[in-house]
Amino acid sequence: MRALIPAALGAAILAAAAYAADISYSRDVRPIIQRQCQGCHQPNVKSSDLDLTSYESLVAGGKHGPAVKPGAPADSLLVKYLTGEIRPQMPMGLPELPGEQIDAISEWIAQGAKDDTPAEARETVSLDKPITYSQPPVITSLAFSPDGMLLAVSGYREVLIIPVNSTAPSKRLVGLSERIHSLAFSADGDLLVAAGGTPARFGEVQIWDVRNAKMLRSVTLTNDTVFGASLAPDAKTVAVGCADNTVRILETATGKELHKIGNHENWVLGTVFGKNGKRIVSVGRDRAAKLTDAGSGAFLENINLLRGELNAVARNPLQEVVVIGGEERIPYVYLMDRPKNMKIADDTTMVHKLERQQGAIFALAWSSDGRQIAVAGASPEVTLYDAESGNRVGQCTGHAAGIYALAYSPDSKLLATGGFDGQVRLCETAGGKLAREFIPVPLETSSARRAEP
Repeated sequence: MRALIPAALGAAILAAAAYAADISYSRDVRPIIQRQCQGCHQPNVKSSDLDLTSYESLVAGGKHGPAVKPGAPADSLLVKYLTGEIRPQMPMGLPELPGEQIDAISEWIAQGAKDDTPAEARETVSLDKPITYSQPPVITSLAFSPDGMLLAVSGYREVLIIPVNSTAPSKRLVGLSERIHSLAFSADGDLLVAAGGTPARFGEVQIWDVRNAKMLRSVTLTNDTVFGASLAPDAKTVAVGCADNTVRILETATGKELHKIGNHENWVLGTVFGKNGKRIVSVGRDRAAKLTDAGSGAFLENINLLRGELNAVARNPLQEVVVIGGEERIPYVYLMDRPKNMKIADDTTMVHKLERQQGAIFALAWSSDGRQIAVAGASPEVTLYDAESGNRVGQCTGHAAGIYALAYSPDSKLLATGGFDGQVRLCETAGGKLAREFIPVPLETSSARRAEP
């Protein structure tokens, strides 16, 4: 038996050595940089003139010189900043990287800092180099500006800003995230929050100066995309749902994470602030609509009786009332405050439920005047309801497949819809009649003709 010990130990040593010799930029190093560093070092926000979104720009470095010195991690600026040998320690304003991540980067540099990025992952985009489309992308988020003059539409790695009297983008806000799952304007229209990420890589919250098409800051979160972003009424904080079962609250001015709230037991897919910004309702796959104190991050209660998984939430702009929906296909309208003493797992906060939909619910919206609720999802139509009575008052039809995004105009007269077919449709809220439809992205060659209204 003792004779086997040296052999086993030798095998373990060889395995460890093989692993150490197999540090990959694409597999091991790039994901760390994407999550921890690219928020401040990308083409649109080049802190210290350093862009870390590609191998080439990483090696080139910034105003302090090349970021890596192949074969010499101790002499590489990237390692010196990550370890705190040079101040300020990176990532700026965030917890220092775990030792194993710094070790992986150091070992990669020691092994020659080689590039093994697959060809399909080498594509880079920036404000002066937007995506070229051969077909319309799936639309996952929409938002009207507060003055009703602009419509923000999600694209691939960008947000398109389209004047409401046009079908072509006046601005293209290009960022890191492959997918943008939610959009929210500040009340004054100066800021736009875009939240999403790249699946299985990172989640990101982008904050844009819309007028100047300038990214003010980018915050990367978690190892997957983020969902359901909402801005507080004063625009000082933003909340997002995450695939790690948390709600994150960030300070808009700095990007600093104020709270990481872990009350959910599964992915969080939607958030909405209360009227005064002091509370948040969040929904997700754990079937709960959770009420949380936005100032402290403290859990208050579940406002609903648990049923099916929840995908969406929207609030009456004038009241502390929300509508929620998901896989059960039924939209439920709930008060944020109980009219009597709380009971465990009861439904005393429910105002009413709307009719069962033709498919799972993916998107909900409440009109600016508080009078109407729009419901959309797996079926290719949007149903409109009187918010007070719960009666159906109209339907928007014409999409070829599922609908993932809804947005009411500020005057509540129009509803923008978008989804799988890549078309934006503007419907009149008085009955659902189509006002116009268009493809929001510029298409190549002959496809471009199909984008014309």
